[in-house]
Amino acid sequence: MRPLALIRRCYRRVVSQSGSQAAAFFQEISQKNTIWYVRDDQGSPAPETSSGARAMPYWSSQARAQRAADIWGAGLRPVSVSLEKWRSKDLADLAEEGYRVGIN
Repeated sequence: MRPLALIRRCYRRVVSQSGSQAAAFFQEISQKNTIWYVRDDQGSPAPETSSGARAMPYWSSQARAQRAADIWGAGLRPVSVSLEKWRSKDLADLAEEGYRVGIN
């Protein structure tokens, strides 16, 4: 296989994988009307992206958020927020502060 064809094939696989993750995220949150994030007593982790911006991670289920908390450790726990509050307040606050949003 030629290098360019291999790159295109890998790119399509990554894009379709991220697309399916996004689809699952939005389907689950619309059904449950709940978003999950992780935090400890001092706040939530917001990892730096490759572009240097901070990203606030969110999950579509408590189980997904719990897995992240278990991996990251340090006393993190899953916390829920209503879909309405997330859409009307939290996303606007994050945008104002220059944060990106990570899902699932």
